[in-house]
Amino acid sequence: MTFSAKADISLAAAHDLHALPLALPHSPACVPSRRRFLKGTASALLFSGMGSTLLAACGGNNAGSDQAPTPRLASLENFRDIGGTAAGYPTVDGRVVRRNAFFRSNALNENAADAAVLDSLAIAAVYDLRTPGEIARAADVLPANATYQKINVTGREDMMPPPLDSAAAAVASMERAQRLYVTDPVQREGFGKLLEQLAGTPGVQLIHSSAGKDRAGWAAALLLSIANVPFDIIMQDYLLSNAYSASSITARVEARRQTGGDLAADVERPMAGVQSSFLQASFDEVQASYGTMSGYLTRGLGLAQSTVDTLRDRLLL
Repeated sequence: MTFSAKADISLAAAHDLHALPLALPHSPACVPSRRRFLKGTASALLFSGMGSTLLAACGGNNAGSDQAPTPRLASLENFRDIGGTAAGYPTVDGRVVRRNAFFRSNALNENAADAAVLDSLAIAAVYDLRTPGEIARAADVLPANATYQKINVTGREDMMPPPLDSAAAAVASMERAQRLYVTDPVQREGFGKLLEQLAGTPGVQLIHSSAGKDRAGWAAALLLSIANVPFDIIMQDYLLSNAYSASSITARVEARRQTGGDLAADVERPMAGVQSSFLQASFDEVQASYGTMSGYLTRGLGLAQSTVDTLRDRLLL
């Protein structure tokens, strides 16, 4: 996906992306409407290049911010602040996402040194989005004093990779899984429950899945959408999983090469990381099924508008 350097709608029109009307996917107005929904939310902050500056360093440099950088954890590669880096991600209406409120991660199998760092963040609640099978193979090491809640968002007993014979089939499988976050009633119920818990639980909270890129990535994208962060930045944040988890992605692909050869490695590569088309598939499905993000949150996930408003208040400075 190529991000536009020019907005299709004004900042005033983009004030609340959740209310933008969207065309159905095969209607004549679909392409410009989708562009407005997905690309046109970027504010002047992004036009100036701030988006790339915010995300250029894997973890941020915090220049001009009085907040400490989010710690990089060697044993939890994909641990990061959903609010972003430096002063926090900008929104389309000129506000900033609060940092040190919501974190995301891969599974909490941290070493002792990283466990001590997690303890220092005063995390009050952990939400584990994995299946029972995944949890049985690798139970969490919880931060001190944190409550723990399992929300099996897929509803499956375990995550078993489907038989795939090409990289293209692997990409299609990942895109299909992303669409199911929006279309599958069990998964909508799971993500709705997660957002309700995030809104109703005080203190710092952490969301994780196995690799912290797909289920946790969609949860983070929803929170940033609720905060009215431009889609361009949401996408860049999503793709940061490839940078944060580069070493484990490489190891996973090479392990498959050793056991199955080059074709197996080619199939594994898109499964191990993320691509823009994956997240795009979810947002396209939101458009096709609900027209607006607001419709997906309220009608799809069953959230009360007051819950969405509470989350937005907690997300924004």
